[in-house]
Amino acid sequence: FATSLILGTSITISSNHWIMAWAGLEINTLAILPLIAQSHHPRAIEAATKYFLTQAAASALMLFSSMTNAWHTGQWDIAQLTHPTSCLILTSAIAMKLGLVPFHFWFPEVLQGSPLTTGLLLSTVMKFPPMTLFYMTSHSLNPTLLTCMAISSAALGGWMGLNQTQIRKILAFSSIAHLGWMTIIITYNPKLTLLNFYLYTLMTATAFLTLNTIKTTKLSTLMTTWTKAPSLNAMLLLILLSLAGLPPLTGFIPKWLIIQELTKQSMAPVATMISLLSLLGLFFYLRLAYCATITLPPHTTNHMKQWHTNKPTNTSIAILATVST
Repeated sequence: FATSLILGTSITISSNHWIMAWAGLEINTLAILPLIAQSHHPRAIEAATKYFLTQAAASALMLFSSMTNAWHTGQWDIAQLTHPTSCLILTSAIAMKLGLVPFHFWFPEVLQGSPLTTGLLLSTVMKFPPMTLFYMTSHSLNPTLLTCMAISSAALGGWMGLNQTQIRKILAFSSIAHLGWMTIIITYNPKLTLLNFYLYTLMTATAFLTLNTIKTTKLSTLMTTWTKAPSLNAMLLLILLSLAGLPPLTGFIPKWLIIQELTKQSMAPVATMISLLSLLGLFFYLRLAYCATITLPPHTTNHMKQWHTNKPTNTSIAILATVST
């Protein structure tokens, strides 16, 4: 399945023809489904079904958009998408693939039903092929529509993450908010979108791998895991603050550059709005960081302390954590 994932991603990102891109996305979808459903838990099966249905619908829309474009212009080349209807249908197809508002409902549910390692793949690797298609067609998409979708993604990603206690759902809403930042700039400076995506991938990979090492999926269990690997939890604090975009950490760079570019495009009100909406995200990142490092749960009842693990921390986590903070 890992080989199929790599193959599907490679086919999509290196293709110039719509049918090849579509085939790559289909291989990807079929390769990740068994990884989501591998635990045989009813919730995992439900997550796999939801994922399959949304991705199949998105792929069909993408194929429909490229066929409409080919019908009107005779072009099958990805960069030559010029027909306005095709552009609109493609925008909704890619939004569905990525989990942008208003097609975001499947993502938190699927992430909640998946194991942490599969959740990492869903948040990073599976977003890469649609993101490359977004990048290649960005010059012909509608900027107003993308800006509206980006603002609503940042808003909903922040608001809906506030009330969650499941860490995977919090990371899913954080992903939706980050996608808002990537989408807002794609028609003006697509390279910034890619930079934001790469840094987001780095930081999310570190967060998921850390949580996988300390075996935590809920806020309540996160509170007592600091005894397992204290240094790793201290790094988790920095990674979460980096995801929130606080200076001088890595996550601040893309936000800063995006705000600068939006101001250059005389979109200062939009830049102000999306910056204020990222404060909602900062709140739940701070709550996660607070639970992870600073306190014990504020109650007097006895609770079990976790055993300190003497396993050496994975080298990849150490390198990723260093790069992403």
